[in-house]
Amino acid sequence: MRSLIAAGVVVSVLTGAAFAQDPQSVERGRYLAVVGDCAACHSNPGGPPFAGGLALQTPFGTLVAPNITPDRETGIGSWTDDEFIAALRDGRGHAGTRLYPAMPYPAYTKMTDDDVRDLRAYFTTVAPVNNKVISNQLPFPFNIRLSLAFWNLVNFTPGRYQPDPGKSAEWNRGAYIVEGAAHCGTCHTPKTVLGGDKTDAALQGATLQGWFAPNITTDTHTGIGNWSKGDLVDYLKTGVNNWTLASGPMAEAVSHSTSKMTDEDIAAIATYLKDRRAAAAPAKPAPVPATDAAMRAGAAIYKDNCAACHKDSGEGEPGLFTRLAGSALIQSDDPTTLVRVVLQGARAVSTSSKPTAPAMPAFDWRLNDAQVAAVLTYIRNNWGNAASSVDAGTIASRRSSLAKAP
Repeated sequence: MRSLIAAGVVVSVLTGAAFAQDPQSVERGRYLAVVGDCAACHSNPGGPPFAGGLALQTPFGTLVAPNITPDRETGIGSWTDDEFIAALRDGRGHAGTRLYPAMPYPAYTKMTDDDVRDLRAYFTTVAPVNNKVISNQLPFPFNIRLSLAFWNLVNFTPGRYQPDPGKSAEWNRGAYIVEGAAHCGTCHTPKTVLGGDKTDAALQGATLQGWFAPNITTDTHTGIGNWSKGDLVDYLKTGVNNWTLASGPMAEAVSHSTSKMTDEDIAAIATYLKDRRAAAAPAKPAPVPATDAAMRAGAAIYKDNCAACHKDSGEGEPGLFTRLAGSALIQSDDPTTLVRVVLQGARAVSTSSKPTAPAMPAFDWRLNDAQVAAVLTYIRNNWGNAASSVDAGTIASRRSSLAKAP
């Protein structure tokens, strides 16, 4: 495809067919693709943008993100505008094919008509890539797309975002981004046995792809209730604040999406999230007593392996080493991310304003299952923290699954 600026319009040449596009519409669409972080799922690391091929592990099996470049043979180049709109709005693709909700149409359905049209305009200007992808690799019976008709009946409510007249324009902009284009609930909202959102626990954290996407409501124990608006803005813009550093899938989201949003949109997201209270926040658990055998063992392991960076006080070093004391993620009900980071290590995101990208080393070679369980139990219940203990069986299971992961 060739893109030319001529007579005030962008002309995209797709296998001989020319489509005139308003350059402002294309630019708005490009920005919306950033807000929606479309590249995260539809681009294989190191591969061409939006050419698909990234395997997505779901509780029901593997789906592979499709090619959404305008290649007519293997991408969406032969799709009509109506088909593109139906994919975002209703989960129906080319020739009416039902899409799996790994494509977050339950969130995109909230997008405005203008935004959907602008997104379409942008994707007609993307370089086409011939890359055939077999998206549906689910086992029987989940590979039968007709079952999605029932799924939609139970879990999908189509319709545009309706502004709340009792809230500010900034709050409504934040709500529109979080609930719609940025589809934050796709990762951060726990799921039912059918894979639908538990709407009564919206944004209260969920496990996916071997990570735990944390609670981002204002719960003060496991959520962002102790973060200021400025903390949240800093995290989304730079990947770093006084509480934590973005790593894992969130590092990718910050790198490719939130750090490239406008300051106004980041502020709007922060305004909205700081007003999102948990619908039914659980009571803060009693901490595991310091006399517990795991706590005593964990204290010694922490001193030998962790205190040099995270300090005896658990306060860490802002911008370099994550704070453990009072950390919501540390106290989450689900320790999946903590186990993964201790076993495999992690590297924080690098952004233009915070390029350091400090790393945590892996300890899978150094600590056995019982030791990892003990140190995690210790950090989850020290310095005023309170969370359930972690058992060695959980560590063994995670260690095994990580070893098998591609």
